[in-house]
Amino acid sequence: MKLSKSILSIVVVGLLAILAACGGSGNSTGGKEKLEIVTDAAYAPFEYMDKGTITGFDIDLMNAVLEEAGYEGDFKNIGWDPLFAEIQGEKADLAISAITINEERKESFDFSTPYFESTNMILVPEDSDIKSAEDLKGKKVAVQNGTTGQAAVEKILGKNHKNIKKFENNTLAIMELVQGGADAVVADNTVVIEYAKNNPDKKLKTVKDENNFDSEFYGVMFPKGSDLKADFDKAIKTVIENGTYSEIYKEWFGDEPDLEALKKQMEK
Repeated sequence: MKLSKSILSIVVVGLLAILAACGGSGNSTGGKEKLEIVTDAAYAPFEYMDKGTITGFDIDLMNAVLEEAGYEGDFKNIGWDPLFAEIQGEKADLAISAITINEERKESFDFSTPYFESTNMILVPEDSDIKSAEDLKGKKVAVQNGTTGQAAVEKILGKNHKNIKKFENNTLAIMELVQGGADAVVADNTVVIEYAKNNPDKKLKTVKDENNFDSEFYGVMFPKGSDLKADFDKAIKTVIENGTYSEIYKEWFGDEPDLEALKKQMEK
């Protein structure tokens, strides 16, 4: 039968009240706010695609931090450059993607307390004569565009030098090396070490240079002025203190993290 307008209005209002009580907005699950998290899943072992699922150290760590902070996360793989645009435009809540905290980025974004120490390293063929960053002069070097690896190479070769080959992601940079289009790749140490170890058939080795490559620290990135930063700072410190961080680190890297260096950086 057809309802009168007055009765229909009462029914609609009642349904809306029920939906509101059940949390039907889609922004929360079980009372927890769901955050949109963007990443560039082409940077193993930190974040990469495995059978259609985003996985990696950063992802496992973020899930532990989310649980500690009382949030849920919806991870989206959107690429390196787009994730900065999404955060700056406040279209996503936060980003985790082995993002180095530096002064230039801090002008446009907020960062959590540091959660990982890293440094750049050189990846070369086993028979390469490259033994330090200075040896990159006169060589073709592949890097991921917009990274500290690119900045480190530009300090040695010069900004926008013709021998610096820039790629959308680190995987493409390494492929350029493997295919003979570059003499070396400069990227985060963990990334190149893992690649060389997991691909022995490619006959590659890593070269470190503590004189030219400084330590860097990764952080979770937020829009400027985000209210989430305080919650995540507290949660990151908690998972480090309670041993969860070390468990995840050992699972991915096979050894103990240097927590003292990380804690010292957190105190700055």
